[in-house]
Amino acid sequence: MTDSAQSAANHNPPLDSPETETVDARDAGGARSSRFVGGVLALVLAGMWIAGWLSGTSTEDMLSLTAWGVMLGGIIALGGIGLTLCYGVLKFPNFAHGEFLTLGAYVTYGVVLVLPQSNPIWRFSFGWELVVGLLLAAVITALVAILIDRLLYRPLRKHQSPLVLLAMASLGMEFLLRGIVYLVWGSDFHFYYSGRSNPALYLPFGLRLQADQLFVFALAIVLVALLYWMLTRTRIGKAMRATADNPDLAQVRGIDTEQVVAWTWAIGAGLAAIGGVMYGLASQMRPDMGFVLLLPLFAAVIMGGIGSAWGALVGSIIIGIAMQLTSAFLNPAYGPAVAFVLMVLVLLMRPQGLFAQR
Repeated sequence: MTDSAQSAANHNPPLDSPETETVDARDAGGARSSRFVGGVLALVLAGMWIAGWLSGTSTEDMLSLTAWGVMLGGIIALGGIGLTLCYGVLKFPNFAHGEFLTLGAYVTYGVVLVLPQSNPIWRFSFGWELVVGLLLAAVITALVAILIDRLLYRPLRKHQSPLVLLAMASLGMEFLLRGIVYLVWGSDFHFYYSGRSNPALYLPFGLRLQADQLFVFALAIVLVALLYWMLTRTRIGKAMRATADNPDLAQVRGIDTEQVVAWTWAIGAGLAAIGGVMYGLASQMRPDMGFVLLLPLFAAVIMGGIGSAWGALVGSIIIGIAMQLTSAFLNPAYGPAVAFVLMVLVLLMRPQGLFAQR
């Protein structure tokens, strides 16, 4: 399977046609280049920083908001990478993906309630029971995603249903999963550790960060790096890239595409579950948390370029920083709207995203 996956993954249409050369020349420079778009986004973030400072927020607080935005970007990236994987292989937008974050957070919450609480690890606010719950939540959420695919999406794929029908099915599944969360855990907000102190670390330049926030971002970087290694170095990763490029050719080459689909759901849902746990740890759990994060997830994936794991990470960090900086002079409830505006801005200048895969 390795040779067939590698051969299919490397199969690309000719890129030396006049039309392709014209598109490449147009996108290599000018207002459509990734460098120019990145510069515009940097200016927008700088404008948000100045607006927050002029509104009365101190420089130290603005630095802290920027750091918190990077942490939020790591959480969004864990969900966004799974979303871009599913879209790359299955070719439809999964609107239920946000509920995988919610499911992972609440499954971990259930494990934390059942297991005896241990002392906090280092300066973190959590103990080993949360780590155990996180691992179990990733596995359980992955199994739920595979089950949903078998019962709902696979029959639709076999009948060659149109894209809009798959998208509407995923939207219906989003409401169903959220309803289950309401039914099992109720509508109240929850915390993993009520009343446990989570002191801030005082860093140079007046920067205040919690150890949990450093853990969230470090974990996101490690998981993105592992995913990149898996996609480029392992057999299943090469099979996933081949299936995303041309599923019919991959099947002819001997790749079990249904197995690839199962792995795609498992990896994407598992990463989303971990992202949900990190979000619940950084703030609080609520049944609609996945729905609230859904627009930033899509915005980050589209901004970074659909199909690019590193693009999803960069787009998520930009979205996270923007959402935090604007909270200095806007109501935080406008955070998803800020993500949408940035996404539209990038689409107007570079429709394929910052790190588009050809």
